[in-house]
Amino acid sequence: MTEPLDALLDLLDLERIEQDIFRGESRSALVPRVFGGQVAAQALVAAGRTVPEDRLAHSLHAYFLRPGDPGAPIVYTVDRIRDGRSFTTRRVVAVQHGQPIFHLSASFQTYEEGLDHQAAMPPAPDPETLPTAAEILPRHLPAPVAERLIEARAAVDLRYADTPPWGSVGEPREPRSQVWFRTNGKLADDPLLHVCLATYVSDMTLLDSVLLAHGRGGWAVGDVVGASLDHAMWFHRPFRADDWLLYDQESPSSSGGRGLGQARIWTRDGRLAISVIQEGVVRVPRG
Repeated sequence: MTEPLDALLDLLDLERIEQDIFRGESRSALVPRVFGGQVAAQALVAAGRTVPEDRLAHSLHAYFLRPGDPGAPIVYTVDRIRDGRSFTTRRVVAVQHGQPIFHLSASFQTYEEGLDHQAAMPPAPDPETLPTAAEILPRHLPAPVAERLIEARAAVDLRYADTPPWGSVGEPREPRSQVWFRTNGKLADDPLLHVCLATYVSDMTLLDSVLLAHGRGGWAVGDVVGASLDHAMWFHRPFRADDWLLYDQESPSSSGGRGLGQARIWTRDGRLAISVIQEGVVRVPRG
């Protein structure tokens, strides 16, 4: 296991301070607030630790309420909404400085057999043929920005299938993007851990497709400002976050200072593992 991945796993290993109350730390981000994927993943960890191990996460719905302070701990309070025969529902509120910053609802289910079908996996290049973040970022961004991005994403091997938005500024194109990702190191055989790590990564690039439609480079180059507003995920089939996963993303709409991203995440052998939808603030800075 690499040192950055080990640090990320420590970040997700919340401290239990009461039966259903947990505390997590933060890491510095590219912007002066807590990375949304971190809060979502930590909240799912908190929810999962109050659920029997044989019940697996199958969906989450979340709202980002306030910017998180990366210099302060986050307290996660879990409400045990329902424990049914097949499904378990949890609600988690993340609090800093006495105010809620994030709200999550998550549902868990015992395994059962059922009808099974899925859409076809889209074509995508082999991840092993694509440049790494350390190779592609310095080509398009100033050295200090590239170094910060590489450091922030060091726990994950994330590879763009095409030129990322900050590499094609001023060139509007189809609002669709693909990235392959996996953790930079092997993980334990804990289904909740893999789900939480996929949740963490899912907030990194989903709004890129909004930027592509308008030829904007995004937060890395400063030609838009934005933040996640809400986030939803459905976990369809088992997967491993330490094996390659294809994140196929598109934006059907942007208006009113908001942009919508929707995506599917596939295993390398073509199984549809996760569906994702996110809306975020996407604003052009005023001159």
